[in-house]
Amino acid sequence: MGFEPQLRKIVSQIRPDRQTLMWSATWPKEVQAIARDFSVDPYQVHVGSLDLRANISIQQIVEVVTDYDKYNRLISPLRAFPDTRVIVLAETKKGVDQLCRSLAGQRFPARGIHGDKTQQDRDNTLRDFRLGHAPILIATDVAARGLDVKEVELVVNFDM
Repeated sequence: MGFEPQLRKIVSQIRPDRQTLMWSATWPKEVQAIARDFSVDPYQVHVGSLDLRANISIQQIVEVVTDYDKYNRLISPLRAFPDTRVIVLAETKKGVDQLCRSLAGQRFPARGIHGDKTQQDRDNTLRDFRLGHAPILIATDVAARGLDVKEVELVVNFDM
């Protein structure tokens, strides 16, 4: 899968009496094979289905841009696809609030969620996002906990 040589090099340089812990959202056969090679008397804990796989139809594009160019690069697909449901991930609460203000200033229907928002505000924002009333959701990693919206077409990691 592309990272096996690096894993093997790391493991070859650590003590054999180590304890190894592995986490994976998906557990494809290639990862299972590597795990078997590195484990002695393994114990597995499964939460949810073992049939989960990364969706191969998802296109991932990485663009490295300067901080100065980031905002303009974000605006481009928002203008090109105005009815698209979008999640924009920001690193900080302040960044979420700033992006929401900037996008609102350009008439983009964006709402934000982060840890300083009340649970009621977060729930209302997620409801509006799911219903399409606010098709652009700006969020910190608070969105990593249980966010499931089927109609999302674009995810932007604004702050890497």
